[in-house]
Parts: sequence; structure tokens; C-alpha cells
Amino acid sequence: MTATVTFIAPTTVDAFSTPAGAIVYVYEDPDGSLSSDCTGCGEFAWTLAVSRDFARAHAAECLRRPRRTRPLLLAA
Repeated sequence: MTATVTFIAPTTVDAFSTPAGAIVYVYEDPDGSLSSDCTGCGEFAWTLAVSRDFARAHAAECLRRPRRTRPLLLAA
């Protein structure tokens, strides 16, 4: 017997800019719930209370500049 596992990634449904130039992305998960992720402060939110308004309010208040991304270092 073979089991098949299918992973369905969240879909980006909105994005809001912060005053410092970061972006708060809003995702819709396969179950219909929303989550958000801020490229400035790094806040990730997933609760039943997350909405586009929640993400918009965070974007208006977050003053952290976008975080630099560093390449992933792999051990030899």
C-alpha cells in the first residue's frame, strides 16, 4: 500500500508596506484561515483573529526596516 501526501502551500492574498519600507504579507492557508508575516520585525501571526485589517494595522505601526536576508550556510 502506498500513501500519497500532498502539501498545499499558502497563497499570498495581500501585501501592505510599512513606513520603514518593509512589507506585511497576508496568506490564505488551505483551510481558509489567514496568516501574516512582516519582513521588518519578523512578526508572524496566525490566529482566528488574523484578517487583512489586522495586517494593515501592523503595517501602519511597524517601524523596523526590512531585514537583510543572508545566504544559507551549509556545513561541509
